[in-house]
Amino acid sequence: MSTQRNNSKEQPPFSSQRRVGPFGGGHRAGFKGPKVKAKDSRKTLKKLWQYLKRQKKGLIMALALVIAGTVLSLLGPYLIGLGVDTMIGPGRVDLERLGTIALWMLTAHVLSALMGAMQTYVIAGVSHHTVRELRKDLFEKVQMLPVRFFDQSSHGELMSRLTNDIETVSNTLTQSITHVLSSIITVVGALGMMLLLSPILTVISLISVPFGLALTGKIAKGTRKHFLAQQQELGALNGVIEETISGQRVVKAFNHEEKVIGLFEGVNLKLKSAGIKAQIYSGVIPPLMGVVSNISFALVAGAGGWMALKGMISIGIIASFLNYSRHFARPINDIANQFNLIQSAIAGAERVFEVMEEEVEFSQEEGEVPLKDVSGKVVFQDVTFGYQKDLPVLKNISLTAEPGQTIALVGPTGAGKTTIVNLLTRFYDVEKGSITIDGKDIRRIKKESLRKKLGIVLQDAYLFSDTVRENIRFGKLDAADSEVEAAARMANAEQFILRLPQGYDTFLSDEGGNLSQGQRQLLTIARAILANPSILILDEATSSVDTRTEMHIQEAMLSLMKGRTSFVIAHRLSTIRGADLILVINDGEIVEKGTHSELLEAQGFYHQLYHSQFKRGA
Repeated sequence: MSTQRNNSKEQPPFSSQRRVGPFGGGHRAGFKGPKVKAKDSRKTLKKLWQYLKRQKKGLIMALALVIAGTVLSLLGPYLIGLGVDTMIGPGRVDLERLGTIALWMLTAHVLSALMGAMQTYVIAGVSHHTVRELRKDLFEKVQMLPVRFFDQSSHGELMSRLTNDIETVSNTLTQSITHVLSSIITVVGALGMMLLLSPILTVISLISVPFGLALTGKIAKGTRKHFLAQQQELGALNGVIEETISGQRVVKAFNHEEKVIGLFEGVNLKLKSAGIKAQIYSGVIPPLMGVVSNISFALVAGAGGWMALKGMISIGIIASFLNYSRHFARPINDIANQFNLIQSAIAGAERVFEVMEEEVEFSQEEGEVPLKDVSGKVVFQDVTFGYQKDLPVLKNISLTAEPGQTIALVGPTGAGKTTIVNLLTRFYDVEKGSITIDGKDIRRIKKESLRKKLGIVLQDAYLFSDTVRENIRFGKLDAADSEVEAAARMANAEQFILRLPQGYDTFLSDEGGNLSQGQRQLLTIARAILANPSILILDEATSSVDTRTEMHIQEAMLSLMKGRTSFVIAHRLSTIRGADLILVINDGEIVEKGTHSELLEAQGFYHQLYHSQFKRGA
């Protein structure tokens, strides 16, 4: 089932956040919080860790490989020092010992490279399994969100979170996990060897580190802000693209190509600006850490040379120590080089978890009562509802639909007709009053159980990019082919289906664009017939087709409505003359009710609506 967007005052409010859109100056964003405010990175990393730790075996194996590879790489500087000390005098070298040391060095480097290759393989599996779980959970969460969320959110922005932000996290996990693990172990190992070789030189080499870390931390705060802004601007750009492509016919019909291009360029420039700021901030860190590292290296070299001249340490130890100081500084530089990726991933993950934290549909009030054998009696009792607080769309609505009755809802645009449908399907919940089906309050009925008993045919006949057969089967996923074809015959759709190139197996383009509006509508009616609902909702299902097509659709709808409680919303009043009860709604209230003939005799609001349509038709 799906709900129909309505541009009337019934439509729920847009978020107060603005972004550029092709058909106006502002657009709904739907996600809370200031646009570029840096979020809690620590909290985000903790949540990301909850996904990573599911891959325990892979992480343990990766950690073991990283430790082994790092230990082997740390052997190199020590062996270099031993090699230097094989020079036992001017022009005299212990060649046998030097050869043994060289062989050990070669072995250590080969094994270290092998460990690195194995790390890459293992961590690729860990990261992609993690991101698959994250992507799956995010998509499942989106399916659980209420219709209100989608009404108030940019679809392009949401798609950006499902694709771009997830992909950013994936790339960073693949590239950065081993770097971070290896860097931490290398720093600890190098520091230990430095202390072992010379505590004095170790203290000298660490003098500049706190200064570098303090500067890095300060810059990091600004970097997070700009990377978050970059991800948000990318989401806004996706929103413009998605809406512009969806509205191409409108753009071309009104010759607004240049305007749309200009609006796109405006958002594109904002994305460029945010990206430049993010890269500049993150780009400052690697050279800054390089300067700190070089200062430390120079201090160690000077102090080490003086100590060697005094006979306090050997030249070999100085050579080893200088190599270890590089090993100590290089991981910090590596993390600095990865900083832009890490910050971008944190910003993307924050946006993903922001959706994950949205309240799911009926999380608090989900009912426990199943809806089984339904006779179809529906009662609205003093129902009041508004999409915005203190702005009610429906005011004290009371109505009763007896089993098998057809209830028609008529009235001007924005009167509240579609809102009644949204409440009956629990796309939204009533604020005051109650709605019951066979005496059961629908707020106490399980959502899945309720909607299985409801069938909806909307004015906007939505079809998926799949075959005709599978689009009909969407009404009942386990239906046999014979059931699908029987539903199509009942909907008067089989005649045109058999004329299609592959009949029922004809693949439909996006939203059924290779079919006429009437054909698409007949397929949605066939889908509803296959679902075999107890209560039927027809929301202006014939308002966008011609009179001849309307007759075919009306015949299909009569087959569908037979024996079912039906709610029919119609602008064309001629289509609901046979309704058991017509409710005339104006400004959120039922102002008249009765049969077609009774309402005409009363010569009230319905009489005016009916004759105004007759005059326009003439």
